[in-house]
Amino acid sequence: MIFLFVSLAVSIGIQLVVPFPYGLGAALAIFIAFPLLLRRRYMNRMRGYGDSGMGGGGFFGMGQGGSTIKYVCLVCNHHFKGGSCPRCGSKMKRADF
Repeated sequence: MIFLFVSLAVSIGIQLVVPFPYGLGAALAIFIAFPLLLRRRYMNRMRGYGDSGMGGGGFFGMGQGGSTIKYVCLVCNHHFKGGSCPRCGSKMKRADF
């Protein structure tokens, strides 16, 4: 909510100072760039908190260590790592974490 009012005030101020086409372009650029900068700052701040075992990125912290996803065949209940079951050749599988 604060971002909405701040961006509205800045864009109105720019539109009053700069002529029409340039003021509109500058206001749109600020309206697009400001959330990107806020997001980058927030992500850099949160990056340091993931070192204590829970993982600081990836999909639930899965892409960081040497952990691989194993699959279980739904037809013959065989555990494997690849795309299709090496025992029966079925592609129906579920992930086993």
